[in-house]
Order: sequence, then structure tokens, then C-alpha cells
Amino acid sequence: MTKHGSDNSWSQAVTHAVAQPVPHSVGLARPTRRLPALACDSHMHIFDPRFAPSSHWPRTPPDAPVTAYRQLQQRLGTTRAVVVTPSTYGTDNACTLDALAQLGDAARGVAVVDQDVTADELGRLDAQGVCGLRVNFVSPQSWGITTPAMLTTLAAKVAPLGWHIQVFMHAEQVVELAGVLEQLPVPLVIDHLARIDPQAGPVANAFAVLRHLLDQGNTWVKLSGAYMRSQVGGPSYADTLPLGQALVQAAPERLVWGSDWPHTTEAVGTVDDAALVDTLQAWCKDDAAVMDRILVDNPARLYGFTALPQLPD
Repeated sequence: MTKHGSDNSWSQAVTHAVAQPVPHSVGLARPTRRLPALACDSHMHIFDPRFAPSSHWPRTPPDAPVTAYRQLQQRLGTTRAVVVTPSTYGTDNACTLDALAQLGDAARGVAVVDQDVTADELGRLDAQGVCGLRVNFVSPQSWGITTPAMLTTLAAKVAPLGWHIQVFMHAEQVVELAGVLEQLPVPLVIDHLARIDPQAGPVANAFAVLRHLLDQGNTWVKLSGAYMRSQVGGPSYADTLPLGQALVQAAPERLVWGSDWPHTTEAVGTVDDAALVDTLQAWCKDDAAVMDRILVDNPARLYGFTALPQLPD
């Protein structure tokens, strides 16, 4: 594993807190631990008023452009990012592509398309930094109901590009579609802790399925969205601790972390992104090497970022 030379001590005068709040993020404090060089936020969204939402979407999107997200990067200490097209825009990836152009080689994209997408369109997305597709079984989609057939069709289409498929599913759907997920011909990335109920945690049926998929070697899990099913809530999300720690213990080599900024599933003014980083640290049991792996090495491999060279002792 790459050594990143992370310095765990923050300068109190310069780096203990930011001067101004970051849009859509509560608090001024930075994470407890300084993050390693080239740390990646592997799940975030950009909403820019220059781009109209899809007609199917019922809510007004937030104003969360790249300039605001850069402020979050400065607060957290992340460098790389994975921009995921939100359901708000349907299959229009223009906002994501614009964000990738602004963020440059420090960013990758995950797009949303319908099952009739052409090879030419996928090639166009690939050339602009997209490396995966999101297939959403939870939120309203512009095409209507997402089906297993759509998932397998899209996986077959992106396989020649070396892309991955990212799924957002309820825990019960992970169990129901386990056979389909296991047979996908591309790497599989499962969003937001597979939406497993923290009250059940590692004894949940979905966790057993997830563990099997991880053991097969083709599945990745995003350590993100701790707030989605937490009953305790922030800043600690303490009820997610057994689940998060069990995932880290099971497959530290195939986990990535994401902020899910700007937190559109949550009430405005309730999410502290620094606390989300601290939650990751708790899931890693304060093991800096494991945390660095999740933040740097794993996303570099999954998303095709240039890896850090080995540093001398």
C-alpha cells in the first residue's frame, strides 16, 4: 500500500477552522485528522442554475456550483472528486460534464443514461472524464421504473469501455437482486452503505449478501450517506459504527468514501461534512493507514487516477 506521509497534527492558528461557512455544510471546524495528499471525495453532486432540472423532478434543486464545492475541498483537505449526476437532471449530464471541465484531471464523472444510450454517446462521455454509470432504484427517474433488465443492459454496453456500474438500492433490493449483481460483467459499486439499517448492522440479511459480493472480488461499497438511515444522527452517527467497522474489516481494499455534498436527502443546515470525515475515522478505528487506503489508493484504482509514488521511510 502506498505511503502518503500524512501529518496528523493541525496548525491551530492556520488550519483548525475555516473563516466562513461552506454552502450546504454546517460548522467551521476541519476534520479531526488531517487528510492525506490526494484524498478523494468519491461521491458528490454539482447543481448549477445554468442547467435546468428534468421535467420529472418534483423539487427545486439547491444552488451548489463548483465554486462552492471547492470551498468544501479546502475545509476538508480533499483534492480529488467524483461528480455523480443527480436524479434531478434525469439523463442530461451537461452539468456534470461542465463540472468535470472545471475540476480537470482531479475529477471523474459517473453519468446517468437510459438503456437505449448509443456507443457514440458513451464514447463522448468517456472522452470527458466519465468512467461509470449510476443506476438508481430508489429516487424518481426520468424513464420511470428502473428494472434489473436495464441494469444488465447498461452493464453490457459499458463493459468495452472498462467502466463500472454504480447502483443506488434499498437494502431489500440488494438481497432480492443478489444474483443479478453477482453476474454483472463490470465492477459493481454500491452506494451509501447499501442503505442497510444501522439497527441491524452486520447481522442484517443485506450485510450477508454484501459480504458475499465483496468476497467475490468485483464489488465496491461507498462509505457515504451515514445520515440516511441513522436514528442517532449527527455529528456522531454513532449507531452506524458497527456497520461501518464491519465493512472496513471485511474489505478495506474495496471501499471508497464520499461526502454526498450538498446532502439533498437531508434537511437544510443539518450536515457537518467534517463530522462525516470523523465518522469515517471511527469506522476505521483510528487506523490511519486504512483510512488513507480508502481515501487515496482505492479511488485511484477504481476511478483511474494516477497513483502516488512510493515514498521513502
